[in-house]
Amino acid sequence: MKWIKRTGIALIVLLLVMAAYMRYMSRDRHPGYKVDLSIPAAGAQSIRAGFAALPITPEVVDTWVDVNNNAEFDEGVDTWEDVNGNGKFDAVWIAGFQNRKPAAGVHDDVWARTMVLDDGNTRIAVVALDAIGFMHDDVVDVRDLIPESAGVDYAVICSTHTHEGPDLLGMWGGSIFKSGVDPKHMEYVKKQAAKSVAEAVEALRPAILKFARDPDGADDLLIDTRKPEVFDSGLRLIQVVDAENGETLGTLAAWADHPETLWSDNLLITSDFPHYVREGIEKGVYKDDSLKVKGVGGICVYINGAVGGLMTTHPRLALHIPFTTDSVKEPNYIKARAQGDRLAMLALDALRQSADTVKKAGISLRAKTIELPVGNPLFRLATFLGVLDRGMTGWMKSRTEISVFSIGPASFVTVPGEIYPEIINGGVESPEGRDYKIKPVEVPSIRQQMGGEYKFVIGLANDEIGYIIPKSQWDEKAPFTYGRDHAPYGEENSLGPETAPILHSELSGLIREYNAF
Repeated sequence: MKWIKRTGIALIVLLLVMAAYMRYMSRDRHPGYKVDLSIPAAGAQSIRAGFAALPITPEVVDTWVDVNNNAEFDEGVDTWEDVNGNGKFDAVWIAGFQNRKPAAGVHDDVWARTMVLDDGNTRIAVVALDAIGFMHDDVVDVRDLIPESAGVDYAVICSTHTHEGPDLLGMWGGSIFKSGVDPKHMEYVKKQAAKSVAEAVEALRPAILKFARDPDGADDLLIDTRKPEVFDSGLRLIQVVDAENGETLGTLAAWADHPETLWSDNLLITSDFPHYVREGIEKGVYKDDSLKVKGVGGICVYINGAVGGLMTTHPRLALHIPFTTDSVKEPNYIKARAQGDRLAMLALDALRQSADTVKKAGISLRAKTIELPVGNPLFRLATFLGVLDRGMTGWMKSRTEISVFSIGPASFVTVPGEIYPEIINGGVESPEGRDYKIKPVEVPSIRQQMGGEYKFVIGLANDEIGYIIPKSQWDEKAPFTYGRDHAPYGEENSLGPETAPILHSELSGLIREYNAF
């Protein structure tokens, strides 16, 4: 009987240790943290603006050879070089597709790129990280690192969502049970992001803003892989020029598409097509060594939009290569460049042909913290195991953030994840086979409620909570919607079916409060 008693005690102790560990891993990383900002514009004022760009590229020390050509590291099959001589494979895990995919090198730098706008009353920073995503706890860490002397009232830290950069979320490590985040590299990213804000503030200059857009010229560069087919169409732009010498300080370029054009076999760190967008806008678009379209100079900051659904440049989509009669379908750097060059050319043309110039403007801002339920059991497990280093504010509740702000004719809404375009632009459906027999909840659309002529939606802003799916389109159980024979992709990487209704309600309320200024 003694062994039964000892076994029982051991099991109880084990369960208590596991419970304590799970509680620790899900602890609130920033207890009491809250954002609640209401700053109306103080009339049309002279504007100052500054830009900065700092690399956040990881050091790929140990290189490897994918012997069996499956884009996964297989111990005992694939070969690697112990460059630093420490006797182990120092992997930089690439985020976005499969686990066990270490980088074999760097194709182009990944960046923290920042725009700061100041109207004399309010100073806002927009930081775009070349990352799959950046969670809210990490956003708060960056804000804490921004020096008070920078005078920033509000910092938006968003991700381009590149599927070819280092894992900053944790989901793409050496196995599904191991985080892919390198803590040292994460600290480097945070410091560089904060430093980019400080440098952009130091670079503030009297500025003139030029707003432009191309409503549909880029529509053939992506597809929607889930019905209903609704896009976050439109390329939206702000060119910021020095009011004294006319030189471009920088450009904000916004479009909505997954930067995964290189697809799952790519083994090099890269920002994917945004690299070529930014290069084209800054330096011009080339064919070989010949300049075909002149750039505007400055620093380009690329931000993403409503990419859920999902918006992607899929391998089955062929893209025309500019200045040739050729097209490319296979995922490679030729295709990524063709896409980036096309976007840059559209942006440059829009800025030259139809820009609205604003010399004075005021900044208005409304931002707040909200809580969302964590209904996804896989997300809960990943949190408890430490794969996702994300705290909870209560029992299965997570802190996140939304905001609305404007300057001149442009309004902005920030969304903490990959929202489906039908919530942003309209077109939510209630198809047969849906799990919840309800009519569309997320109506009217967010853009319908926004003011201003240029309506920017910044996705993956101040958090990455995954897909934000209309509840009336939620589809985990058979029979499946739109005649599918299996469940669609999306739900497995969402907090849960209540996410979209809560976010839509909170955003709608925030827009109403903002409009009441």
